[in-house]
Amino acid sequence: MAKLLKNLYNAQYINLLANELQLSYEAFNKESFINSVFDKIWQQRELKQRMRHISTLLDIYLLKDYTQNIEILKATFSRMDYSFALENMIFQDYVEVYGINYFEVSMDALEYFTINSSSEFAIRAFILRHEIKTMQQMQTWAISPNHHIRRLASEGCRPRLPWAIGLKQFQENPSKILKILDILKDDTNIYVRKSVANNLNDISKDNPEAIKILAKKWIGKNQHRDWILKHGLRTLLKKGDREVLNLFDFHQPKHIQLTSFYLLESIKVGENLKFSFILNSTNNLGKLRIEFAIEFLRQNNKYNKKVFQIAEGYYKENSKEFFKTYSFKPISTRVYYKGEQILHIIVNGETLISKRFHLG
Repeated sequence: MAKLLKNLYNAQYINLLANELQLSYEAFNKESFINSVFDKIWQQRELKQRMRHISTLLDIYLLKDYTQNIEILKATFSRMDYSFALENMIFQDYVEVYGINYFEVSMDALEYFTINSSSEFAIRAFILRHEIKTMQQMQTWAISPNHHIRRLASEGCRPRLPWAIGLKQFQENPSKILKILDILKDDTNIYVRKSVANNLNDISKDNPEAIKILAKKWIGKNQHRDWILKHGLRTLLKKGDREVLNLFDFHQPKHIQLTSFYLLESIKVGENLKFSFILNSTNNLGKLRIEFAIEFLRQNNKYNKKVFQIAEGYYKENSKEFFKTYSFKPISTRVYYKGEQILHIIVNGETLISKRFHLG
């Protein structure tokens, strides 16, 4: 069984944290703090609930002065093992809860704590309360020499950041985000570029036209921008948006014929769906984005379509066979319902064949 994320906050980590806090603040009651962490409902708490529980206890067991506590926490954080990047977000969570009225001190703290961890969740409370000042701060972070800080400038303002509260104002109008991403569009660090791409992908879900306009300006300028765009427009590519597909030279496959299609027509939950096909052309196949989609039967007898990639590239040959499998082994993120499902083979955004199969 996979390890539950909430169990990252375990006795090993809490003891390490308590020891380091006592080194930073001699009057810190280590034993009482540890006992308070592992209270009667500890096992019932999920990951973020445990994080908030610990950060709340920090306020109880440290001083009554926020600014002084930040200095204690900085000293502690500097000695924490960087392999505990996720667990160490308790430091940022403390800032989110108790520092909202201490803007300058909190911005400095989040900048400090984001290195080898991340302040992407905590900064959102400040965007919601102090949007203008916080977004100005993030523009400054976007030119930092430290890549962790530059990434925070992008990751922290993603309108649909997973596990985080949505930024509805930026879902409606992403112009302030785009100013930051424009600064980061040629960043040499892959960690930063991934964040920029993920931010663009978020924006494309609510403002596809704005992202298309931006993409036309950036495309072909350098390899970093092209990489960001390819990953940042992935949702639009999966949707078969013709304008975006053409931007990457995935043109309509009028010259392509699909033959020799093979599909297992009946499988059981836990087995693999196997299928294959041949793509043919009178000339070379050219630049192709080859995908398959499955319309999964849902509990309400409706269908939910998911698109998956098979291959992508420039094919000089005029005929090529493709094989693929998809596992119907149950997973935590998808429940399979027995009955008729539908498979589609998609080339450059166009469905070339659709076939039904039975899941039993």
